[in-house]
Amino acid sequence: MTTRDRFPARHPTGRAKPGLPPDPPKPAGRPPGLPPSGLRRWLLPVLVAVTLLLVLVTRVPSGTADRYSYTDFTGRVGAGQVKTVEITDKGAVSGTLKDGTKFTTQIPTALDNSGLTRQLQTQQVEITAKSTGGGSVLTTLFVFLPLIVLVGLFLWSGRAASKAMTGGLSAIGRSRAKIIEAERPNTRFADVAGYEGVKQEVSEVVEYLRSPERYAAAGAKGPRGVIMVGPPGTGKTLLARAVAGEAEVAFLSVTGSAFVEMFVGVGASRVRDLFEEARKRAPSIVFIDEIDAVGARRGGGARLGGNDEREQTLNQLLAEMDGFDQSAGIVVLAATNRPDALDPALLRPGRFDRQVTVPLPNQAERAAVLAVHAHGKTLAEDVDLGRTARATPGFSGADLANLVNEAAINAVHAGRTVITALDLDTARDRVLLGRREPSNALLPEERRAVAVHESGHALMAALCEHADPVAKVTILPAGMALGATEQLPEAERHLYSEGYLEDLLAVQLGGRAAELVVFGEGSSGAANDLANATVVATRMVREFGLSAALGPVGYASGTPQYLGESLEDRLRRPYSEQTQHVVDEEVARLLRQAEQRAVDLLRGHRRHLDELAGRLMAEETVDGKVVLAVLGAGQPPTSLRKP
Repeated sequence: MTTRDRFPARHPTGRAKPGLPPDPPKPAGRPPGLPPSGLRRWLLPVLVAVTLLLVLVTRVPSGTADRYSYTDFTGRVGAGQVKTVEITDKGAVSGTLKDGTKFTTQIPTALDNSGLTRQLQTQQVEITAKSTGGGSVLTTLFVFLPLIVLVGLFLWSGRAASKAMTGGLSAIGRSRAKIIEAERPNTRFADVAGYEGVKQEVSEVVEYLRSPERYAAAGAKGPRGVIMVGPPGTGKTLLARAVAGEAEVAFLSVTGSAFVEMFVGVGASRVRDLFEEARKRAPSIVFIDEIDAVGARRGGGARLGGNDEREQTLNQLLAEMDGFDQSAGIVVLAATNRPDALDPALLRPGRFDRQVTVPLPNQAERAAVLAVHAHGKTLAEDVDLGRTARATPGFSGADLANLVNEAAINAVHAGRTVITALDLDTARDRVLLGRREPSNALLPEERRAVAVHESGHALMAALCEHADPVAKVTILPAGMALGATEQLPEAERHLYSEGYLEDLLAVQLGGRAAELVVFGEGSSGAANDLANATVVATRMVREFGLSAALGPVGYASGTPQYLGESLEDRLRRPYSEQTQHVVDEEVARLLRQAEQRAVDLLRGHRRHLDELAGRLMAEETVDGKVVLAVLGAGQPPTSLRKP
């Protein structure tokens, strides 16, 4: 069961610790990077609006005037209807008639208009001449105003972009670390549930930062760096904050992706600035989260610009870790879930001296994590966090936090403030299977097929000697699953015997075997079972050496299990095609053997299979006690073991 990570803990209380220096005074003025004030924000839009309004006012003529043709105009002059005219040197005419009507027209400048002049004088029309040449300063301004506005807009945008880069070009190379002073990190080891071994390993950092003179007296040097490796969600970042909280030193936190951006050389500059800030606040802790973003392996050959920039940043980080004075009290913590991708130069002694593995929590740690996240919530008397911890193998701290939150949401939907055991079970189904859709109803024949399928899983789990006990069987669809058979491990397993793995294959193929026994044919409902069984059988043959044909040979992948097998691992298999052929044959043999075993065992319990399927169709969900009751109280489970 693959899950994600983030370590659970109570939220910090935020109280200050006595005897520590206060925060440094904040500089006066407006900090860079903040949005402009209200007046500056509205200045440019208002200026543009006023400009457009002025242009429109100057362009639109005052009042309304009739437009006459030249022929119509001369006719009205001859009729004595025109009172006044105003003629420009371009031939534009505007005037008024004797009845007060305003008009405009255009005189053809290419024609001889001396006759029109005599006609106007004969009719005693008041003539006014107007020149359009040169123009006023205001007119010229209005002509060039759009261009001035555009230039101003470009200048304003350039200045705004420069200020947005955290104070201009001079601040691009500044590190973007979140600096938390000594009184701020109040997370302690007590806030981190479980992981006693991990706490003991990183406690050396705390002891060194608290009393470096003890190390100096013995001639010992404290750790330069500690890298925490583990699946996502296991709490590596929280553990780093707890180290800073226990040591009561400054905590500078930055992510690996914050070093490399679009500008060449920015990453190396930010690394230098980060360590310079750490020296100013020594003793201090520098925490680099997701260090694989900047510390990945360096490659040879042709390199692209982005890759070259990342390598320059990594080189600067290596140089800084080598160059700072160890007596200054600076320790570098880092976290990653991709240790296979890190450059070997980063992991050598003298840089990262410790590599601490933060695994998924075991059963006792899961119970402690659940208790932390249940703090402040009202739990019913039937809630057993130990049972919930047993039912959640492979869950990380983040998954457990999500589980408790989903249970609280279920209680809210039911109109309650108390979380019950049913809420936790429903939340677990939601996390593992998906949301249950009431509208996703099955056809009657599909419903019976799912009941038979899940009954096969449940009976095989009850009849096989090494299988985990059945906790619940349901035929209610949830997510992509049409039904589910949940098994509850009795204890946390770290080693899996051959007998347990064979029983596991038989249980996984029990649903398909039940369909073959009852219906005489299989269905698509066993697709996920077949995929999981194939993975188990492949690891038995390829990694665990449990195949007589292949012998005690293991071809394990170098990738950690929580990362999964990559395409590169598949393409670079450390064995030949002939060996792959033997692996395929052995996997098929194990699966056929497990299926035949399940078919034979279910045929001997056909009556119990039909009875359990009938109970499921009637009740939809039954618990493990019902499965045992169907098999008969006091009847010892019979197991058809491999001879």
